[in-house]
Amino acid sequence: MDDIIVNNLPADCISLIISLTSPRDACRLSLVSPAFKSAADSDTVWEKFLPSDYQRIIASNSVSSSCPSSSVLLNSLSKKDLYFRLCNNPILIDDDNNMCFSLEKESGKKCYMIGARALSIPYIFSPKFCMWKSLPESRFAEVVELKFMMLTEVLGRIETKILSPNTTYAAYFVYKLAERTARFGKTPVQLSVYFERTDEPEKSYAVLLDPAANKSSRQFLDGAGGWMEIEMGEFFVNGDDRTVVCRFYNIGGLYYRKHGLIIQGIMVRPRS
Repeated sequence: MDDIIVNNLPADCISLIISLTSPRDACRLSLVSPAFKSAADSDTVWEKFLPSDYQRIIASNSVSSSCPSSSVLLNSLSKKDLYFRLCNNPILIDDDNNMCFSLEKESGKKCYMIGARALSIPYIFSPKFCMWKSLPESRFAEVVELKFMMLTEVLGRIETKILSPNTTYAAYFVYKLAERTARFGKTPVQLSVYFERTDEPEKSYAVLLDPAANKSSRQFLDGAGGWMEIEMGEFFVNGDDRTVVCRFYNIGGLYYRKHGLIIQGIMVRPRS
């Protein structure tokens, strides 16, 4: 009886029903029958799972060695293939190639990574304190190595209007340690996330960036090329147009002096 009902449902009706589920459900439903597979793989379904402004986002994509997909190539894909391409292959989206965009596979919600060049870093033009370099395992053309750190603040900003609404996001500091480093396992740094121009107090916490000294598997995750990430804090996007500030701060003084921190950027993605 179920097969009779399914086989007699119009394809558009099946597609509409599936589009009201989730990407995971659509993949599962494609196994039910040939009729369901045709509907579940259709552009009608997968366009619903893509962000409403996905065309604008991919139009700002540019070609690079780390993100080789051009907007022309992306637009030639089926909507299902485009969805998974954006999940598995982040694309560079701003004019200076300093921000990457991707989708969370489970939900289709937006993820962004702010590259080091787009961060506010003191002494950014001083070779005594900073060294810019290219690493093949980075998403961006350049990363920065902080060669000498005492009183050091790194800020990343992102507008909530470009994120997925009604979503709890977390920000992650993405980094690695150089071959020669000092004090990352002995003295902490401060991390925080807060809304700009608000009366809410800034909540920060101290962490050690050396994984040998910090045993929390929830904080440190190995990424491609040996990159590590550590959570900076979380925030909720409720549809307001606000600016989120992600702050890294190293306390001053000789005791807190550090060197050998390589920064790729700050990742902002929905909390699992």
